[in-house]
Amino acid sequence: MGKPGVKNSMSYKSVDENTIDCDDDKQWREECGVFGIWNDSEASHLSYLGLYSQQHRGQESAGIVSLDDDGKHIHHKGLGLVGDIFQKEDLDRLRGRAAIGHVRYSTTGENQLTNAQPLTAQLLNGPIAFAHNGNIVNSHVLRKKLIEKGAIFQGTNDSECILHLLARNEKSELIPCLVDCMKELDGAFSIVLLWKGGMAAVRDHRGFRPLVLGYRKNAEAGNAFVVASESCAFDLIGAQYIREINPGEIFWVDDEGEHSVQYKEPEERKAQCVFEHVYFSRPDSFVFNQSVYAARKEMGKMLAREHAVEADLVIPVPDSGVPAALGYSEESEIPFELGIIRNHYIGRTFIQPQQSIRDFGVKIKHNPQSAIIKGKRVVVVDDSVVRGTTSKKLINLIRQAGAKEVHLRIASPPTTGPCYYGVDTPRRQQLIASSQSVEQIREFVGADSLGYLTVDGLLKSVKGDQNNYCAACFDGKYPTELYDLQKD
Repeated sequence: MGKPGVKNSMSYKSVDENTIDCDDDKQWREECGVFGIWNDSEASHLSYLGLYSQQHRGQESAGIVSLDDDGKHIHHKGLGLVGDIFQKEDLDRLRGRAAIGHVRYSTTGENQLTNAQPLTAQLLNGPIAFAHNGNIVNSHVLRKKLIEKGAIFQGTNDSECILHLLARNEKSELIPCLVDCMKELDGAFSIVLLWKGGMAAVRDHRGFRPLVLGYRKNAEAGNAFVVASESCAFDLIGAQYIREINPGEIFWVDDEGEHSVQYKEPEERKAQCVFEHVYFSRPDSFVFNQSVYAARKEMGKMLAREHAVEADLVIPVPDSGVPAALGYSEESEIPFELGIIRNHYIGRTFIQPQQSIRDFGVKIKHNPQSAIIKGKRVVVVDDSVVRGTTSKKLINLIRQAGAKEVHLRIASPPTTGPCYYGVDTPRRQQLIASSQSVEQIREFVGADSLGYLTVDGLLKSVKGDQNNYCAACFDGKYPTELYDLQKD
């Protein structure tokens, strides 16, 4: 795609005028998810499960690279969902006791197979493969310099710069090369690498994106080390959580054991993405050393303190609004009900009927229950509002279901700016809160009242402050230089 922060229409399926893209009403595009495992005879199969559990982080492409006993890489990747790309025979072909994997939603680079990860290359040190979650904000600068020096790029993504930087380093050992390479990068990156001698996990020194370390008991050869973007990947394969990879750390394992080096000291002000807790991470994950589910419930409680209202019911916009709605209900003592039922079995596109149905795109995904809502004053809790169009359609459906009053509560602050650190967000002018007041937004969506969680309330909910988290999409305080990116 173009520059980060600019939303493009991309899909691995074509969408014609008779179909509705069910992702159109998705408020945010997920980023990417990574996984790696070392020292397990079922490495490729476990990588498949690890990616499957992190499918929410990216649905455009997926891939796995394994390391066989001869030190060679075997890879398989494709466009689409994990369950569609990998068949049993594919996983059986990915031999070896180590593997890494990746699920992707493109934030830099088009949705094409050359950009699907893990990326692989043959270096002086041997074959290498790596997978990356985040966005390197100085990639345009690095790319221009590398091309001037003769580098040939195969794809259009920012991650490929890493391969070229490693290839041009003259040091004989990979870890020293990696240290030099990481020092040249700026922005958000959580990376897993696999080479003939080991597997490494790297996190940027501001700690934008999550990356966790665990182990899995292996009766054949001791413990297997695992790394993933989220701890929910460990639960599925029976692995135990150990800790986060520290900001600025390179952790690696090889036949001699585990090792760690700090390639760069962490920034005094960390930049952990607060939206991981608001929306991106699965609620059963442990991210930035705390439960995502507990954090979202606390956001709902804080929201109830900041924006109380007299009502009969609290209903969530499923599924991401459920924990916050539970928190709002507990704090306000207003009963919680599943007043909106979500259809989980729709694909990315849906063929609409010949005769148009009003609000069809939202209705096919969310259906308000009239038996619960009719005649009631309802508090509708959602995680965020981006353009406002989905909220407007949903509130209209709730009123059609017979609600007496509709009070919209948002468990995050108004989104006023795009993200440049690995999230595909709309242009600034497409964000309704960048140009409209809360009252104007309330009027647009058709709610009787509207309340957003404050930035201070959000940070308190995740047990942090401005020194722990990046909340630039809410407060405009970007923690890095943006180089040639424009805050449009």
